[in-house]
Amino acid sequence: MKITDFIGEATEYDKKEMLEERKPRSWLKNVSAFANGIGGALIFGVSDDGSLVGLLDARGISEKISEIIKTKMDPIPQVVMENHTEDQKDFIILKVLPGQETPYYYVADGNHVAYVRIGNESVPADAAALKRLVLRGANMTYDSVVSSFMLQDFSFTKLRSVFRMRTGAELTASDFISFELADESGKLTNAGALLADESPMRHSRLFCTRWYGLDKASGVMEALDDKEYSGSLVSLLQNGIEFVKNNTKKRWKKTGTGRVEMPEYPEQAVHEALVNALIHRDYMEIGSEVHIDIFDDRMEIYSPGGMFDGSIVQNLDTDHVASKRRNPVIADIFSRMHFMERRGSGFRKIKADYRRAVNYRDEIEPLFRSTPTSFFVTLYNLNYSVPIEKTGLADKKQVFIDEKTDLQEKKQAFEVMVADLNVSAPTKENIMKMFQHFGFDTVFARADVMKVTGLTATPATELMRKLKNREMIERVKGRGKYRFSEQQV
Repeated sequence: MKITDFIGEATEYDKKEMLEERKPRSWLKNVSAFANGIGGALIFGVSDDGSLVGLLDARGISEKISEIIKTKMDPIPQVVMENHTEDQKDFIILKVLPGQETPYYYVADGNHVAYVRIGNESVPADAAALKRLVLRGANMTYDSVVSSFMLQDFSFTKLRSVFRMRTGAELTASDFISFELADESGKLTNAGALLADESPMRHSRLFCTRWYGLDKASGVMEALDDKEYSGSLVSLLQNGIEFVKNNTKKRWKKTGTGRVEMPEYPEQAVHEALVNALIHRDYMEIGSEVHIDIFDDRMEIYSPGGMFDGSIVQNLDTDHVASKRRNPVIADIFSRMHFMERRGSGFRKIKADYRRAVNYRDEIEPLFRSTPTSFFVTLYNLNYSVPIEKTGLADKKQVFIDEKTDLQEKKQAFEVMVADLNVSAPTKENIMKMFQHFGFDTVFARADVMKVTGLTATPATELMRKLKNREMIERVKGRGKYRFSEQQV
């Protein structure tokens, strides 16, 4: 293999024109990062611009590299050194294997610094990254770590109910221990804490938004629907699926023997993508949460944390990705409840579900994208810009019914109407807060308006008066009870 095959700095490779003996950090930081990640190679004798310069004493330099690694790295990573000759020039290829005893530190002046790879650079690991490396080196995962929370202080009604419904068995106290949700002393593991009804893990949340248009800045209004969920991972999954159902449409065609359904998004693909986002996210990323963003033409699901092994999903064949689970305890309990399979076929299942859909085209195949700290799944709207007569079904007398279309269109019309009202911006904002919270179905009184908007009694009464005068709310049974009217949209 030619040196040119290695050229082009990426996560797995780096190059050095010469061995800098007096500045070992300049290249040992890469050794540390490669060992702490998915491995990589350092090529000595190649300049930054890719020129094949070569080395004057490759054999002597090889010995120096080995000695410096032994004295400056802790623990000593596993490396393979190869001497290579090309165009009558000598080079050294230092292959660093992914380590099992992480973190691997560069040691100098009594200081230990662990490096990780971010893009084409090796940078010092931050506190969260260092914790991940320590857990990996101890052959532990975040979800298996015992927390300070006691099992007896939390309820698991949702988990027990769903476990019973999906398995036909009861979730017993001994199961909590055998499934590693708690230890023998009654302390919850992080997995157990994440599955409690009122999970104490405040960063375990799900943000869902149905945006207006094709991006987050359409200019007409911010969002058609917006929800924030917290609690048990089981509740987050159910709430996320329900939000998607309430904010997407489904066409169907009557046939002689029944009907053919044509949803905007295949149900199993959405379910699989959300399960993966909740189970495989990096829960050590405290300031982030899982997001579902629905636009007119697509749905994007984001979860904190890239691929568990540090690889970049865009560089992989997603039909043949080995299963490596960041949170195996959580994955196990979800597998027992039949929310996912143990063999790790999520990518294939999502793509297969799309390919079975009536309106599938190659250009709307689901897209998977990752960075070292993020993972994104883009699911495209199967029905977007597809005329009814071009659905791929032969019968020209098709009768389509958009389930939930009427309600969604009324919501959009209502928000356009609010945008056009001749009232102040704060009033519009408060009306939208009310509508996003109550919708058309929920009955509310002045106290509810005060709670949602933060207004005091008199301003809340005045706001409701304005809505009544414009016939945007209607009185219902009960003193001072109202709901938003669908008659004006």
